Parts: sequence; structure tokens; C-alpha cells
Amino acid sequence: MNALATKQMPPDPQTDQAGQRLRLVSYNIQTGTTTQTYRQYLTHSWKHVLPHPERIENLTQIARMLSDYDFVGLQEVDAGSLRSGFINQTEYIAEKGGFPFWSYQTNRRMGKLAQHSNGLLSKYRPAEIIGHRLPGVIPGRGALFARFGGTEASLVIGIVHLALGRRARLRQLDYISGVVREHDHAIIMGDMNCQPDSPELRHLLDRAGLCEPEGDYHTFPSWRPARHIDHILATPEICIEETRVLNHAWSDHLPITAEVIVPSDVRFNAA
Repeated sequence: MNALATKQMPPDPQTDQAGQRLRLVSYNIQTGTTTQTYRQYLTHSWKHVLPHPERIENLTQIARMLSDYDFVGLQEVDAGSLRSGFINQTEYIAEKGGFPFWSYQTNRRMGKLAQHSNGLLSKYRPAEIIGHRLPGVIPGRGALFARFGGTEASLVIGIVHLALGRRARLRQLDYISGVVREHDHAIIMGDMNCQPDSPELRHLLDRAGLCEPEGDYHTFPSWRPARHIDHILATPEICIEETRVLNHAWSDHLPITAEVIVPSDVRFNAA
């Protein structure tokens, strides 16, 4: 288990406690940095280590876009360093988007320069938050899991950002499948850096019993999406009714969304 933090914003009295239809979104926000061509990875590389006005403007727009969702999984968020103006970006988006509950997991610390993290935003109170350090030759990858509901029936949501190398991803997805198999109802979402037909993702689906909606949902690169590497997966008892990719290019990825129906015995706490 690695660095993990959880915070609560003031509860929203308008939150519906009885709803079993949920809206989810997963978004690799690239710390709020817009990329419009491959060349900009080089020419705009300074934006990944130094603060710039575009970043806070993008985060504000992202928060507004996310505000209608029940659960949000964020990847490539900064937990508060020089490049983010020492702002915890998960907290900032939660405040601006009206999310009463938020958690973050810092996976790679680079002193004052960068704090690479995963983030979770929720309209419902989590019963438990657990951070897992994922295996890999190069450290710095993690999975953030949150459990919602009671002890008899609950929903587990996992936020992941996997390695670039296939061998490391296979080890990471094997680890994640072991965690998922401990729960009856689970949703895993995030930047998995692999497409639906990849051996490592098929291994996860087969071993963990997860399902992926049919279709190609191209999320990368944001300016000319050609690869389906961001995913929302669920156990069979959870009905994924609709999956979409949103055309919001505040990052080098596009956000992927899903509307799901969870089993009626899972109850959520809003406060």
C-alpha cells in the first residue's frame, strides 16, 4: 500500500440516497495541460514541470464538465507541487465540481517538482478507501479502490493508471484481478494503456470476471483519437447501459463515460 489521502467536502443535502442508476466518468487529465499535436510533447514539455495559467483554467472547465456525474476517476493529477502551483488538483476539481467526497493516491513523488497521483470524486460517502502499489520494474504505478454501501452488499470502484510496457501491465492487471475477485460487485476504470484486444486486458477480463461494453471508444490522442486505451469495466451483475467518449480536449486523452445500473441491494450513503 502506498501514499493515500482522503478528504471530505461539506455534504450536499440534494444528493439522492436511493438512486441505483449511476453515471461514471474516467479521465486522464494530464495535470490540466492541453496537447494538440505529438510535437507539443517536446515543445510544451516545460508545462509538465512549471506552472502556467492554462492549467488552472483547464481544471476549472474540467470540474464544470464533471459536476453532473456520480463517480469520477482521475489519472495524472498532481497532489500539490511546483507545476500545479502547490494545488492539490483532486481537491480543486472536487470543490469546483461540487463533489462532497474526494480521495487521492500519490504514486510517484518527485519532491517539489511533481506529485503524480490518481484521484476519485464521489457524490456518495465511501465506506472504505484502500490504495495499492502495483508491481513493476519502474515504481510509481498504483490503484485506488473505494468501497460503497454496507457490509452485506457493496460496490467497489477501482481507479487505475497502468504502465507503458506490456510485461509490466500484465503483472499489474494480474494483481488487480486478484483484488476484484474478492468482491461481488466491482467497477474498474482508468487509463490502462492497452486496447480491448490486447492479451493483458483479455487476461484481466477472463481472470477477474469483468465485462467491457461492445464497441470502440477511442480516447487517445485527444486531437485525433485512434486508440481505445481508457476503459470502464464491470462485473456481470452491473448493467452498463451506455458508454460514450466526450469531445473535451483539455488533455491528451478524452474522457470516457458510462451509465450503469447496480444491484438493488447495494445502498449508498450521501452524508
